[in-house]
Amino acid sequence: MSEFQLRDGRILDLLDNHHKSESAVLFHHGTPGNSTSWSEWVREFSGRSIRAIAASRPGYGQSDRHAARKVVDVVSDLSQMLGHFEIKRFVSVGWSGGGPHALAMSLDKRCGGVITLAGVGKYDQPDLDFLNGMGPENIDEIGVALQGEEPLRNWMNANALEMQKVTGPELRSALAGLVGKADKEVLLGDFAEEMAAGMRRALSRGFDGWIDDDLAFVQEWGFDLNEINIPVQVWQGDDDFMVPHSHSYWLASKIPTSELKFVPENGHISLMVNHRVEILDKIDRFLA
Repeated sequence: MSEFQLRDGRILDLLDNHHKSESAVLFHHGTPGNSTSWSEWVREFSGRSIRAIAASRPGYGQSDRHAARKVVDVVSDLSQMLGHFEIKRFVSVGWSGGGPHALAMSLDKRCGGVITLAGVGKYDQPDLDFLNGMGPENIDEIGVALQGEEPLRNWMNANALEMQKVTGPELRSALAGLVGKADKEVLLGDFAEEMAAGMRRALSRGFDGWIDDDLAFVQEWGFDLNEINIPVQVWQGDDDFMVPHSHSYWLASKIPTSELKFVPENGHISLMVNHRVEILDKIDRFLA
């Protein structure tokens, strides 16, 4: 773990393999989440001679809050960091709520490709029923987010406190209607323990990051998908109740340079487990 101080004084919480390279892979965690969600992936790239960095978004882990942030604001933060580390080319990879942030990094001219893994689509679009197919918990959460920060904070305090102290064996129960058969099959043992530890760390200083993510998702992102002109691969399973597969189909239809990688019988979490090696190899090819 390390920290990076931005020009405005805020601290970004980083997981970094510190490999000396002008090429890098930049990971964006889910909602809620933090940089340690990518621990196994970051370690993997140490053996591939590629720098790998995961940053906790503002308000998560030890990253300072950036209130009222938009999705596009990630570009200013992480471009500063990449410049400081003298990175000349990178691939941006985002899971779930990290998907829009990964796509935003296409605005940085050093970005050579983007991979989204069960990434969120845009809210309030005429051709995307955003809530259709989501688990009841997410439907409630988004409904409250539309009311603003204070109602959302109250909702978090009433419904999400258990996530601040969740353990591995409790995770499947805590996620309730958000996980289907495929995800339940991987939420076991050491993997569940690591995911729960990441959740506890993400929320160790409160719900600010989670709240700000939700508020950012129900407003305009700040950039146009149809202007992306670098390769994008959109991964999605069909047993996903956190971000239904209609979101990835919609994203693929809006990004001119996209390829949809649909993997049946996978959920929101199992996608990351069952196809990790294939995704890692695709990152290598994008960097090459």
